[in-house]
Amino acid sequence: MDVRVTSDAAAFEETVFPFLQQDPVLHTIIMSNVHAQASGGRTADEPSYFASVHDGGKVVGAAMRTPGRNVYLGALPAEFAEPVADAYLDVLPELAGVAGDRPAALRFADRWCVRRGGTATETKGTRLHKLGTLTPLAAEGSPRLMKADEVDLVASWAKAGFAEELGGDYLDWAKDHLAHGTMWIWEADGQPVSMVGYHLPVYGACRVGPVYTPPERRRHGYAGALTSHVTAEILAQGNQACLYTDLANPTSNKIYHQAGYRPVADFVEYFFS
Repeated sequence: MDVRVTSDAAAFEETVFPFLQQDPVLHTIIMSNVHAQASGGRTADEPSYFASVHDGGKVVGAAMRTPGRNVYLGALPAEFAEPVADAYLDVLPELAGVAGDRPAALRFADRWCVRRGGTATETKGTRLHKLGTLTPLAAEGSPRLMKADEVDLVASWAKAGFAEELGGDYLDWAKDHLAHGTMWIWEADGQPVSMVGYHLPVYGACRVGPVYTPPERRRHGYAGALTSHVTAEILAQGNQACLYTDLANPTSNKIYHQAGYRPVADFVEYFFS
């Protein structure tokens, strides 16, 4: 068994996607990020580092680290976490943390701290859900696609709700969603009150998100109704729908369950100090 690290997204996609596409929902984050880079849709000043685990010439695991982010292990089997940590130590001696399936993330973090010193602290838990049978949710108002004059609004909502995840490129991010037609707005009384976006499909899997409603507009069911509408759009395009929730937010987990989403896997994030 050996671990290979590359910054060539196209080569990584060619090598690893036959393995990952066996379950494109479970591997949605790695696949969507790699595909965006391989197709030229995402560039950065720093390189990404993609790791593939090989056993007897066969790919059996994958991980990635994109600029400004932690290492992401996804559903990497726990037995590969330590050699993957060793491989990343060779190219990224300074790292803020790791995220992925809990057993793998914990073993990666322990290995990292043994070799680099310091401690690892669990900071966040998320749950991946896949749609079973869609149950439409209702709210006052109606859905529509984002308009061209709403780029600033969508960017401001993204900054308010997802500053850490997006890292500051709010306007470009909003413009990309506008160009691809992947951002929906819920409108009530003639006013935009909630937004739900989704990622372009990769091997038939679409990840819903982000979902955001300004604090003063919450508790009216807008986000749930819009999420179920966006999910219906994804299904109509012939794709599977999935999404992530914060395990610390029981309200969102309940709403998405009502819409027909069912848990697939839990993930955890550790920060190093």
